[in-house]
Amino acid sequence: MKNKIEEIWIDLNEELYRFINGKIRDEQITKDILQEVFLKINVKIDQLKDTSKLTSWVYQITRNTIFDYFRKQNKKTIAIEHYDIPENENEDFQYQKLSNCINQKIDNLSLNHKEAIILTAFKSYSQKELATYLNISYSGAKSRVQKARDVLKKEILNCSNVLHDKTGKLIDFDN
Repeated sequence: MKNKIEEIWIDLNEELYRFINGKIRDEQITKDILQEVFLKINVKIDQLKDTSKLTSWVYQITRNTIFDYFRKQNKKTIAIEHYDIPENENEDFQYQKLSNCINQKIDNLSLNHKEAIILTAFKSYSQKELATYLNISYSGAKSRVQKARDVLKKEILNCSNVLHDKTGKLIDFDN
């Protein structure tokens, strides 16, 4: 049995790490979840009836462990003010100056909209991951993100120093 666990580790360790990290995007938490996955594999290996389905069985344990992590995180309150909103340094468009305006507009959003924008735009959550994280339906997450984007866009385009075309595409802005 110990040999089987070592084989699984050798065969799937790096692949599972990349899989988990793609969902979690935090190296230390990824390592913790990976360790938890292998502990579960070690405990439950005797439950595997068909060894030809080993890889899918391991991935199912991994997915469940990731979902457990998100469920635990969802119970905690998200402190939006602790997120660092990155500023892209694009000299051609003076993005940093515009970014301050955008940051202020994001701060003025409702908590739900602010959360949706920050997690999807700045923390690279997919809408499915957002749904899992917030414990809402996927369609609910999509609607929330779209509404948040629409509200933010409207707020930005209403600024007197922002110039946009008829379609709402940002053309220029004054400092």
